[in-house]
Amino acid sequence: MAETTQTLAIVLNGEPYEVPAGTTVAELLRRLEIDPETARGIAVAVNEEVVRRSQWAELRLQAGDRVEVVTARQGG
Repeated sequence: MAETTQTLAIVLNGEPYEVPAGTTVAELLRRLEIDPETARGIAVAVNEEVVRRSQWAELRLQAGDRVEVVTARQGG
């Protein structure tokens, strides 16, 4: 029998998004094709609280979390 992976519904940048249960902030960034080890100019907030880069690999997302991923852009 095939094993099913549980998913969590979160809100990512204002849009519904599903991730596997147990997903960390770092894993979410990888799913978004952002390398959390080398990315510069990235800020992440979960439920309106900024998450320090040092916590990205540890903080597991929960159902209903509101996640904002902000990328700094240069321009004029």
